Amino acid sequence: MVHDADGLSDEAMLRMARETRLSETAFVQSPDAEGADYRNRIFTIETELPFAGHPSLGAAVAVARRRGERSARYVQQTGAGLQPVEVELDAEGTAGQASMLQEPAVFGARLDKAKTMAAAGLAPEDAHPDLAPQVVSTGIRHVMAPVVSPDALHRAAADELALAALLEPHGAIVLYVAALDDGHVRARGFTPVVAGGEDPATGSAAGPLCAYLSHHTGCDHVEIEQGVEIGRPSLLRAAIEGDRVRVGGDVVVLVDGAVRL
Repeated sequence: MVHDADGLSDEAMLRMARETRLSETAFVQSPDAEGADYRNRIFTIETELPFAGHPSLGAAVAVARRRGERSARYVQQTGAGLQPVEVELDAEGTAGQASMLQEPAVFGARLDKAKTMAAAGLAPEDAHPDLAPQVVSTGIRHVMAPVVSPDALHRAAADELALAALLEPHGAIVLYVAALDDGHVRARGFTPVVAGGEDPATGSAAGPLCAYLSHHTGCDHVEIEQGVEIGRPSLLRAAIEGDRVRVGGDVVVLVDGAVRL
């Protein structure tokens, strides 16, 4: 997360994101939308994203720490719109919780099970028997892909060409493969936009998954484990709140520093 980014060009922000090699790098700028407290620009190593989950929560925590606030509510401006964000930090300001209301869910096309499973290196019978893959967005499009069991999730290995062919026609960036168990989910996020091809924690897909499950099964809250298979475990929580989904989790500050250009 980079403060004071008003003077940085798009090229400079992209170059910095490539240098960090993180899934995303967030840049805080002055807002230009009425009602926003700050603007959050989010870059992967390849491109700018209109919206992402973890960089949004991380940026809010960084802003709170910069302002000396342990409990804060902000309105963040991204390319997807305005998102309310809440932060609660401990006395040292190095750990706590953060959550955000993502954009109202937009449901897109339902996709062929066999092609969706093939993009994840799985067989048609690995697909969930009752729930079809579907494009869903709460700020950015992802493909929700429920599978029949945690074993199928463990065996998944993205096929790069098939993944691109599945995602690109729908403007989606992540194939979110999920094994469901009564409000608890194990998930993996396969994507061409982060280094390594798999995201350890995808907050912007947790919102769509919660909206998808609410719409198709009536489940209005979910806890999601992700990143286990690649040795980077994470835990996300999502719940329906009005016409939006609140997504959040625990936060820990790892590094503070200065960048000299």
